[in-house]
Amino acid sequence: MKVYKSHEIKNISLLGSKGSGKTTLAEAMLFECGVIKRRGTVEAKNTVSDYFPVEKEYGSSVFSTVFYAEFLNKKLNVIDCPGADDFVGNAITALNVTDTGVILVDAQYGVEVGTQNIFRTCTGLNKPVIFAMNQLDGEKADYDNVIEQMKEIFGPKVVAIQYPLACGPGFNAMIDVLLMKKYSWGPDGGVPTIEEIPADQMDKAMELHRALVEAAAENDETLMEKFFEEEHLTEDEMREGIRKGLIQNSIYPVFCVSALKDMGVRRMMEFLGNVVPFVDEMPAPVNTEGAEVKPDDNGPVSIYMFKTTVEPHIGEVSYFKVMSGVLKAGADLDNVTRGSKERLAQIYCVCGQIKTAVDELHAGDIGATVKLKDVRTGNTLDEKGCDYQYDFIKYPAPKFQRAIRPVTESDAEKLMTILTRMHEEDPTWVVEQSKELKQTILSGQGEFHLRTLKWRVENNDKLPITFEEPKIPYRETITKAARADYRHKKQSGGAGQFGEVHLIIEPYTEGMPAPDTFRFGNQEYKMNVRDTQELPLQWGGKLVVCNCIVGGAIDARFIPAIVKGLMDRMEQGPLTGSYARDVRVCIYDGKMHPVDSNEISFRLAGRNAFSEAFRNANPKVLEPVYDVEVFVPGDVMGDVMSDLQGRRAIIMGMSSENGFEKITAKVPLKEMSSYSTALSSITGGRSSFTMKFASYELVPGDVQEKLLKEYAETQKDE
Repeated sequence: MKVYKSHEIKNISLLGSKGSGKTTLAEAMLFECGVIKRRGTVEAKNTVSDYFPVEKEYGSSVFSTVFYAEFLNKKLNVIDCPGADDFVGNAITALNVTDTGVILVDAQYGVEVGTQNIFRTCTGLNKPVIFAMNQLDGEKADYDNVIEQMKEIFGPKVVAIQYPLACGPGFNAMIDVLLMKKYSWGPDGGVPTIEEIPADQMDKAMELHRALVEAAAENDETLMEKFFEEEHLTEDEMREGIRKGLIQNSIYPVFCVSALKDMGVRRMMEFLGNVVPFVDEMPAPVNTEGAEVKPDDNGPVSIYMFKTTVEPHIGEVSYFKVMSGVLKAGADLDNVTRGSKERLAQIYCVCGQIKTAVDELHAGDIGATVKLKDVRTGNTLDEKGCDYQYDFIKYPAPKFQRAIRPVTESDAEKLMTILTRMHEEDPTWVVEQSKELKQTILSGQGEFHLRTLKWRVENNDKLPITFEEPKIPYRETITKAARADYRHKKQSGGAGQFGEVHLIIEPYTEGMPAPDTFRFGNQEYKMNVRDTQELPLQWGGKLVVCNCIVGGAIDARFIPAIVKGLMDRMEQGPLTGSYARDVRVCIYDGKMHPVDSNEISFRLAGRNAFSEAFRNANPKVLEPVYDVEVFVPGDVMGDVMSDLQGRRAIIMGMSSENGFEKITAKVPLKEMSSYSTALSSITGGRSSFTMKFASYELVPGDVQEKLLKEYAETQKDE
């Protein structure tokens, strides 16, 4: 294949809600530029995208697919991204390594929550946006209604390039107001018939043409002056104006297509080839030092590994973007992220499963390689003497968790190896070995996200696994002061064990004054603080230990052992076995034996005294509470609110945002375990939500009682 320079390459992400037709459009694009001879279908499971077994099983995209199209002497690198919100990580990765987002909008259902989410991601990353209104041949297609909706949600920057003469199954013609021509197709689509605009459409076409000319002229002073003088721009001038508008995010062109019938696809590709910015016209990415790295063929070779897949018969395939320089096959590069060396024996241009070996790739291009020794997703490989690094991809926090374990315990290590590999393929899968919960926690973007992982582990790796509800990381604390004494005494011939500890505990808050006097019953205890230790806890909060011992009742050398005993109990609270936090302990008295006292004696005495005092200090269980934002259509808002309230949510606010309702709430984590499934069911998949840890709050009395009973039962069993 031809070698393409930076100013001949365009990188595009294909985006949209689930079911909007991205995979079908990808087939039409590949067919139009001759990469494939016959268009596949999702139903027949023979498309260039969606070639993994799990995608064929579920009939929808799980991974992004990289493909290229040689068109009009340009190279279009396209990344076809899954539409389901659960796989948003793929879209975020794609947008970070491409320059333009083509967002498909279903002409039957209009702007969906997923459309908005992806639009928000595009604009957040300052990427140009082009809309393609697809499925104009659908039974419920309504162009006029959807374009109005788009203008309402995305603003006046939405500008029609085309409009259909008719929607629904009869769709076969449209007016292009950029070229001012009528395009029509036969039943098989493909190459259009181009004619003059019919007289009855001229007024509407001229009105939309003027709006487009004005939108194009706004992005360039020279063009604006010419527009004011002549009220007209040439085709080339309009292209230039639109290109600048795309770079500045001041115009969102709308195209009309039927991906299924291959109508309008070639015309949109012409626009992508002729008008969309080249890689060297877009703002340059920034390395970890904050310096711009321009896609310069003459610069040092630097590539960014943005994606990893494991493919049958090949093994690990590493996808990269050439950030700078010209990468040649056989290049020796330094992995500056991991401090290792790699040889890229072969480099490929990729079309789904089809890999075409090439000799070189220029700055801005996207390619793949295989059989690397020590490369992970997100690594940077540079030529000797260059030390660029990149960390520009930021993923959203997980929203769905399950505890995962193999059916056969002896497979635990094998499972961890598989999960580590899968995290490489999709960084939004997060695996954590929780010491606190004594579970392996798998976090992802939703129930479907984790279900696809389970299918792959069981079907591809032949390892049966079980998902369980994860335990909740509760915390324990106290709400009043309490006192306790404990004597540990053990005699078993020879040297024995003896340690006695007297202590007072109280709730700790930041900045509270030093302890002075405590009263329990009729007795007063005056504290004389000799030493204070503040121990920040890994799980949040503090343990503060005040040494208030006078007269040498306990030797100073035993204090660290007592503190260890206190920490034992902080790590396994007396109520539910959860971590305890925010406690101040005053050790004020005790006894020791000249022979039998040792560290273990005081560790046990400290632990048991603390445990008794904790139980008497009106202890409470705290639960993690999350800030949750839910985006839903107005017609189901009431149902979503009712469901949230049934989950002990506190509704913090409601607002309208771009045609959708946003509900803000604080919800206990315990109640969020299957929320993504429930929300999808209530709203028919037309919703999304985000959640972020907010704080630990006291659980209600009835919930605490239940938790204590459950813990007592487990202790009996043990």
